[in-house]
Amino acid sequence: MTSTQQQWSSSPTSRRPVDELQWVIQIRESIEQETGEPMNVSVSVFSVPNSLVLSKPEAYIPQLFAVGPYHHWDPHLYEMERYKLATARRTQRKLHGINLQQLVDYFTINEFMIRAYYHRYLEFRGETLAWMMAIDASFLLEFLRCFSSTIEDKSFTKVPSMSHMVDSKKIKLAYNLILKDVVMLENQVPLFLLRKIIHFQFSSEEEADAELSNMLIGFVKEISPFKVSEESSPKDVLGHAHLLELLYYVIVPRINEHQDSTKEIIDNDQSGKADMCDSDKKSNGCVNNFFGVVWSSVAKKKGLTYNFVKKVLIGKPIKFLIKGPWSIISKLPVVSVFKGSIESMFCGKSVEKEKDDDDSTSHNKPPLVEEILVPSVKELVRAGVKFARTNQDITSIRFDAKTGIFYLPEVTLDCNTEVLLRNLVTYESSVVSEHLVFTRYTELINGIIDTEEDVKILRECKVIRNRMKSDAEVADLWNEMRRSVRLTKVAFIDKALEDVNKYYGRSSNVKMNKFMETYVLGSWKMLTLLAAMFLLFLSCVEAFCSVYTCRSHLLSYAGVNGN
Repeated sequence: MTSTQQQWSSSPTSRRPVDELQWVIQIRESIEQETGEPMNVSVSVFSVPNSLVLSKPEAYIPQLFAVGPYHHWDPHLYEMERYKLATARRTQRKLHGINLQQLVDYFTINEFMIRAYYHRYLEFRGETLAWMMAIDASFLLEFLRCFSSTIEDKSFTKVPSMSHMVDSKKIKLAYNLILKDVVMLENQVPLFLLRKIIHFQFSSEEEADAELSNMLIGFVKEISPFKVSEESSPKDVLGHAHLLELLYYVIVPRINEHQDSTKEIIDNDQSGKADMCDSDKKSNGCVNNFFGVVWSSVAKKKGLTYNFVKKVLIGKPIKFLIKGPWSIISKLPVVSVFKGSIESMFCGKSVEKEKDDDDSTSHNKPPLVEEILVPSVKELVRAGVKFARTNQDITSIRFDAKTGIFYLPEVTLDCNTEVLLRNLVTYESSVVSEHLVFTRYTELINGIIDTEEDVKILRECKVIRNRMKSDAEVADLWNEMRRSVRLTKVAFIDKALEDVNKYYGRSSNVKMNKFMETYVLGSWKMLTLLAAMFLLFLSCVEAFCSVYTCRSHLLSYAGVNGN
């Protein structure tokens, strides 16, 4: 039996997180607390699943500073408390009319609202939690001053309470470590606490809110991997629960679920109509596509009447003349082996592909793993696909089948990006019930990037701005991204995936490669047998000619034909 199993199999008293008396006191206070109006607070700070933490702990567990209650007592973080205490002392000097104890008293009154933000049970007394939040919120507020537009040089040296943290040679390192820590899902504090602190530092609440909004917008522009324009800047930054939620809704705009569901219903109706006509189209699909190929080449000739040639080519007699012999020839033993490839050359898809398309019309089920598959950037470029950047958000992802251009939003990658991406995916899977847009985006990029050559192509197309050491690091970043806890369908991303896969499948190079793999490389046993039979036939001919002097007969036959 493992140590974990022994722990859970031990007596109930050994597994109590707190003593009974403390538990009763907290329950009584919770029930008897006069809260006035009901709290309209949703849980927004969740625990990261253990499977994700074990995959890369440094991406989910803070490495320098603990902000919030989840990691406050971690031994490797507690030694940095002296820096946070120095920040709290400076915050107390900035408060107008109150001291830090009075601020803690206010937080104590709002203890249950603070607890409501956290998914995990907080094993702290009310006063302990209030002091913890006052110190951590003061530290976070002082750190956000680095991103205010009123400060020209956004560094620790320009913020007095931050200048004592590190020396001049380690400023950048500490800066990046704190940036990573403050965007982790388990390292969040409610923004309304920062708002209350800054209200006590300004003469008016309007001025305080404007300054805090200025800090938050500057922070978003600094850390966001996507371009944040003035139009896409958040209007109500103070209405979000914490920093990670603010970043999420800046990167992923809210999608109108009603419109999206309506679109799915319309798509289902259209797919139903397509199924009704499917039996008619299957019989004539190959013939129609064959004449489509013929017409595309004939129509380039000048002097031909469009309607006349069209009527002749797609007329029923011509269709019958082609379809009839083909149905007989395709049943021959040798031809039947290559029937699928010949039909796919003209039809553009096989029967198995049609079944997959039928299955993909089910919008009410999670996507299959196969539906996430997409060729790499290198393979798509070989098939004629071109990549272009957009200066908009993720909702601008689309593929233009007419021009073969795949539009993707520009993304900037640096040493802090991976931590942000991973925590955004985890937050989305914890909060959003459907339409995991950002998760689907990461799956798309993870699918098209396999090697550093793929990154190089996207970098040259300005889809990726690489601030890391090499393209190989960017490729590793995306390839190491785990899939989310659950899969989902996002209409506009799935449409782009479907269109680019169809475009890729129609490429002549891809068809030829598939033909070679399926019927040449995949049929090497059959080809070996045919080669052996041909060699045996030649041996028989050679033996026959050695006995019956075929050479003299061939010369006499050639002479007769010559006369």
